[in-house]
Amino acid sequence: MKHTFPVTLIMVGLFFFSQIIGLFVLDQYIDVAMSEETGITTFKEINVSGVVIERPPIAEGYSFVYMLLAIVIATILVFLIIKFKKPMIWKIWFFISVVFCLTLTFSAFTSSLFGFILAAVLGYMKVFRPGIFFHNFTELFVYAGIAVLFVPIMNLTSAFLLLLGISIYDAYAVWKSKHMIKLAQFQTQTKVFAGLFVPYRLPSLKKGKGKKVMVKVKYAILGGGDIAFPLLFAGVVLKSYGFAWSFFIPPFATLALIGLFYYGTKERFYPAMPFISSGCILGFGAMQLAQYLI
Repeated sequence: MKHTFPVTLIMVGLFFFSQIIGLFVLDQYIDVAMSEETGITTFKEINVSGVVIERPPIAEGYSFVYMLLAIVIATILVFLIIKFKKPMIWKIWFFISVVFCLTLTFSAFTSSLFGFILAAVLGYMKVFRPGIFFHNFTELFVYAGIAVLFVPIMNLTSAFLLLLGISIYDAYAVWKSKHMIKLAQFQTQTKVFAGLFVPYRLPSLKKGKGKKVMVKVKYAILGGGDIAFPLLFAGVVLKSYGFAWSFFIPPFATLALIGLFYYGTKERFYPAMPFISSGCILGFGAMQLAQYLI
């Protein structure tokens, strides 16, 4: 087993609830009247305190290409930040991204102004006053904002191809080039990590040579992409088949993650997306079977 049972339980629980929260947030962004009129699921525009944020004008069938390309470009930019030793640029970039995504999430249930204020406070605590609670609490809501932005410009074909592409990339980045490991190590060093970050025990102080020093604590991590991509897939299922049917995806994705943690070996890095993507596809198959039987 890759992690201890309590840590595994926390990681799996956070992953699962982030998926469920994301689906509820997406459902709030559906324009019910327009969807009923056209027979096609239509999403509301993104309006933050009177400022309309346009989604990328990309054809649904080709959106996965642009998204994969954006991931590659973002990876290169992060490596440039590492090379020139500018962690503050990473923190500012991360802060802006977190506040934007949290604002979209919270605005589904409250005014966009209050959503922005809450997002800014939580984003500041997450990035500039890092702590285990605020970090993982905000992770539950960040990825819903990503889904709000990208699900409307995707269809099932692009969702499947995105899972395939990101799974191949993840496997290569962890097992072959190993640059994903370097990115994870950089993020943990700066204490600004995109993903779940769960300690085996709470950090504590101990006496050493006349002064107190922090005891080193081992952490379990799960990258943000491993949470975002299955949610995007589930969101496209919601868009294509309806809210209730989309709930077939999170349990199967979660079971796949449990399988990875159960059969994984300690002190080894694994690409999670090939496993989680398999769970998503199995969930989609189970949904299709259920529809056929009903």
